[in-house]
Amino acid sequence: MAEATSTADPDPAAIAALKHVGLVGGLTETKVSCAALGDRLDASTQTASRRLQTLESAGYIERDVVGDGQWVRVTDAGEAALRAEYADYRRLFETDVELVLRGAVTGGMGEGRHYITLPGYADQFRSRLGYEPFPGTLNVDLSEESVRRRGEMAGIDAVPIDAWEGEDRTYGAASCYGVTLVAGDERYEEVHAIVPDRTHHDDDQLELIAPERLRDALNLDDGDGIEVRVAATSRADAPEGEAETETEVA
Repeated sequence: MAEATSTADPDPAAIAALKHVGLVGGLTETKVSCAALGDRLDASTQTASRRLQTLESAGYIERDVVGDGQWVRVTDAGEAALRAEYADYRRLFETDVELVLRGAVTGGMGEGRHYITLPGYADQFRSRLGYEPFPGTLNVDLSEESVRRRGEMAGIDAVPIDAWEGEDRTYGAASCYGVTLVAGDERYEEVHAIVPDRTHHDDDQLELIAPERLRDALNLDDGDGIEVRVAATSRADAPEGEAETETEVA
């Protein structure tokens, strides 16, 4: 479980600029003028320039400024942000949305065991997930396509794990996404993908927790291919009907 960074994400206005860059071909590379972008955003040239600077500072685009404009490319982090927006619209217009990520089992560095057993996290896991996780994580190396789609997780309801303070440091917040893990003909449903909040690092790897050691439960070895089926979930300790109420209000 990697420690989260504190970098702030761009605001909705900058994300709107990112969408327009992508629509004119910026997922590869495209030439953009601030004047033309300002027209699309109904904003001034100066405002369009500031939004591009914001996106570049956040690592969402790369720019090469030339005499008559700039060449712009949306980075992997920027594409993930756009996919998160896409996932929100899927939730708005579609029902029973499920995200399927594919990858292979890989060995970790043992950090998951340490973080999962810390009291500030362990207490929240027991109450909010409804079980005490096995002390360790199953690490999954995502396929190239799944790395690109991972940003869609941001649009799926998850269980929040709050930040907390230990004796010598503050431990970051995280989100636990409900997962069904499929390996061949076997499946395990009480699984959560644990994702530190506000981080763009290690997007090619996913950490999974469950009540049992998943390697044993599904007879998994390093390199085995698996599917991670992510669907909306809610807190185990939420009052009955609370999740439906929040959905109606949102």
